[in-house]
Amino acid sequence: MLVLAIIHQRDAGPGVFAEVMHSRGVELDWWLPAEEARPPRNLQHYDAALTLGGAMDVDQEDRHPWLREEKALLRGLVDQEVPQLGVCLGAQLLAEAAGAPVRRAREPEIGWFEVELCADAADDPLLASLTPAFQAFQWHSYEFLLPPGATPLARSPACLQAFRLRDFAWGIQFHAEVTPDIVEDWVSDYRNDDDAVRTNFDEEGLREQTRASIGRWNELGRGLCERFLAVAGGDDFFTQE
Repeated sequence: MLVLAIIHQRDAGPGVFAEVMHSRGVELDWWLPAEEARPPRNLQHYDAALTLGGAMDVDQEDRHPWLREEKALLRGLVDQEVPQLGVCLGAQLLAEAAGAPVRRAREPEIGWFEVELCADAADDPLLASLTPAFQAFQWHSYEFLLPPGATPLARSPACLQAFRLRDFAWGIQFHAEVTPDIVEDWVSDYRNDDDAVRTNFDEEGLREQTRASIGRWNELGRGLCERFLAVAGGDDFFTQE
């Protein structure tokens, strides 16, 4: 299996998702659209796509002109029904590609926040096995609305947290991929996030909560990635060791 990982900045990589893919023999191409005009291979070669987070926002095409090309690419992947998993900014871009508005959220979520599954998640291939409510690591100021024809899967008090687009694509607002090192990079750099500064970000408090929660969170992220690969690769994917 060959997967395209769309990386928006070097400190926001695929984390535990990459670990799972490596352990399963999945080939993972990294593409940084801010640095390279096109993915490493033609799109028809990829079995699935992973679109990750970033500090930029979906409406900042004037500051990040490469967003236009990425959005066109994602619309093509949606039209072709290529299996996709979008995370935070990646989920917002996926939602926009599928026809949903993306806007500034009522309030940012930076840190650990409770997420609750929706009723429609009960039979979802990726989220059904999660507990009805869980503490999720978040770092975002924007939110996606539900794309036309999509299924809502999870919510927090602030916004929609997950959706499924038909049976081939998922968007999650929470960061199921982060490792301890990724979180530490973001925490150390929080002063470059105006919303974090404005909300009186508790640097040491987040570090402490992350130390207590990251082990469980990484297990959730690995399981979610395993299930995405199973869907993307077909029912017999994990029988091909």
